[in-house]
Amino acid sequence: MMRNRLKGMGVAMVTPFTITGDVDYVALDRMVDEHLASGTDFLCVLGTTAETPTLTKEEKRNIRKRIIEKVAGRLPILLGMGGNCTHSLVEEIKGEDLTGVDAILSVVPYYNKPSQEGIYQHYKAVASATSLPIVIYNVPGRTGVNMLPETVIRLANDCENIVAVKEASGNLHQIKTIIDNTPADFDVLSGDDGLICDIMKIGGVGAITVFGNAYPKELTEMVRHLSNADYEKADELNAIFAEMYTLLFADGNPAGVKSLMAHQKKIDNNLRLPLVPARAEIDEAMALAMATLDKKLAAR
Repeated sequence: MMRNRLKGMGVAMVTPFTITGDVDYVALDRMVDEHLASGTDFLCVLGTTAETPTLTKEEKRNIRKRIIEKVAGRLPILLGMGGNCTHSLVEEIKGEDLTGVDAILSVVPYYNKPSQEGIYQHYKAVASATSLPIVIYNVPGRTGVNMLPETVIRLANDCENIVAVKEASGNLHQIKTIIDNTPADFDVLSGDDGLICDIMKIGGVGAITVFGNAYPKELTEMVRHLSNADYEKADELNAIFAEMYTLLFADGNPAGVKSLMAHQKKIDNNLRLPLVPARAEIDEAMALAMATLDKKLAAR
């Protein structure tokens, strides 16, 4: 089983769309090429940032296969597979061809707000459905329920293939409790771009980022500094990125990062309903912030 490979700077990839609303596979290929050239440590495919709920089953399969073929084993692939019906998710995991997938990222069930025991039993069933490593994902701002440290600790001890948690609760005390009380080979990854430094300084091993779509090389550099405990250099880069972190999420994700990537000429600024592009004032602020950020990076 793969353990300890999902460290460093992982990117929650966006799904680029054309003006007609189709998946832009040419832009997707360019994105993968940039990550391969920039030192990105692993790719998170079909997560929240990918607007996955708006994709058809066929599109999801095509995107997955396209990225796996393009990467050709050069980077680990973490595939988003989550849901709020345990039976349906288990059947999906068992039924899909997951060749080329290195691990599964599975979000806490959303909307129906299960108890902690319900969350535990859900993940236990998911873990039993596959031999692939599983990264559990706690993002209470989206799911409506917080997976508590004791539930994470219990899963880490009881399920061999639950190997890590992506933590986006924003609660550093909670995250430190998980780090201090899970097995040594269980990893904690930051799910909040603005907290990458804080989480890695207390024992997190990396991050699954949104900002890394736009600045993979620079964010990889920051995460490498953190991994090497070179906190002064990491803090210097984090300070340069700080304004952008705020703008990225001002109108939700991935509206912010798609605005930024459009200004970089990497993708067109198209989303699928119910998501819409960032407001004009945010888009304009993004362009100004990008220019300032690029100047600061060039002056280093």
